[in-house]
Amino acid sequence: MNDSNLLKKIVEKDILPDSALFKEIHLVKQSNEKLIAELNTQYHPKEEVLDYLQKITGKTIDASVDISLPFYSDFGKHITFGKNIFINQNVTLVDLGGIIIEDDVLIGPRAMLITVNHLIDPKARRGVRVSPIHVKKNVWIGANATILPGVTIGENSIIAANSTVTKDVPANVIVAGTPAKQISKVEAI
Repeated sequence: MNDSNLLKKIVEKDILPDSALFKEIHLVKQSNEKLIAELNTQYHPKEEVLDYLQKITGKTIDASVDISLPFYSDFGKHITFGKNIFINQNVTLVDLGGIIIEDDVLIGPRAMLITVNHLIDPKARRGVRVSPIHVKKNVWIGANATILPGVTIGENSIIAANSTVTKDVPANVIVAGTPAKQISKVEAI
């Protein structure tokens, strides 16, 4: 099954651990883990990092994308990168639910974008539900920020360091805290 078909099948649905779909997801995840380990355990020039990212995502990565290692993803195939992106060290993308990062985005060290939740029902807790994350153009995500499933961050917005974003962020604002709340607007110079 191709990855876009898999993504359509799993978004906003309960995926239980005894299902064929759960097993299929974990096979892709195991393959990605090998690539992530190779990427992070030795030095690679930028061109090699981009080659690894293309293998991880299954998509062409623009040469303007710059990622400092180590870099982590669990699934890999559901990440889409725009152009002129900078991702600092130790960023984690839990991307089973799909993560789109548009052009000119900055992501600080130790930030986490997480598209997966476990189920609330204690009897089904090992199961998962996924929702996509969309980071629009020119967003800056500060160090150690966490973006939770289903969130869209509007163009030009800033997520302050150590914030936890639990709901959509409009364009041109600064949010901070846990849960993140708007504290200011982005003013053009």
